[in-house]
Amino acid sequence: MSRRTDEHALRIAMWSGPRNISTAMMRAWENRSDTVVWDEPFYGFYLHTTGYSHPGAEEIMADQGTDWQPVVERCVGPVPDGKRVFFQKQMTHHLLPNISREWLGKVSHCFLIRDPRKVIASYRERIADVTLEDLGFPQQLEIFNYVVAQTGEIPPVLDSRDVLQNPEEMLRALCDQLKIPFQTSMLTWPEGSRETDGVWDTHWYDAVIKSTEFTPYREKVVSLSPEQEKIAALAEPAYRTLYEKRLQL
Repeated sequence: MSRRTDEHALRIAMWSGPRNISTAMMRAWENRSDTVVWDEPFYGFYLHTTGYSHPGAEEIMADQGTDWQPVVERCVGPVPDGKRVFFQKQMTHHLLPNISREWLGKVSHCFLIRDPRKVIASYRERIADVTLEDLGFPQQLEIFNYVVAQTGEIPPVLDSRDVLQNPEEMLRALCDQLKIPFQTSMLTWPEGSRETDGVWDTHWYDAVIKSTEFTPYREKVVSLSPEQEKIAALAEPAYRTLYEKRLQL
């Protein structure tokens, strides 16, 4: 496998919580001619450390490994396959506190956010017991604040609703922020699974596997239990803080 080592290489960590459009985003980036992607690098370590019983947990740990250091080394290392761009689909809740943050200064960052109530309504369809930590909102704000403190700059933040309503305009704005040319190939992709999809794809990616583009946004009526409403309320401040920083057309 050839690797690119020149100074023009761009390593992008896109930080999202679960049940967002992060996998569709990964599809868009993978369809670029200059990009290679990596799906949720820390998932195996996360499951091993927390002991959570996610669908396919044993297979995920066997595939991903259970040590975070090799993951970090690959995140900041040479870009695989001779490409210029290394897009890393990162889950905020996977970056556990015992993982060093020092490496974050060696990659570029962007953030993908979604209304907490919509996230909970989707997440509970796969895992019944939802906690604030599972949704990743406090972790997302922590990572965002760390990046701002280290760089002195506001990294791009995209709200999934904005992306679904205006895919081309929002992706153009994101590429502009990352100082990389937009490619129209980001707007559509072939149907089906990918070798780059995590081994958990059959448990979580059914809709994306059938997709060929970003699904047009449709407002959904969400009904949560009282306990879920409390969790959404706890997540709301972090979401709102990032929402106010989002890219706008």
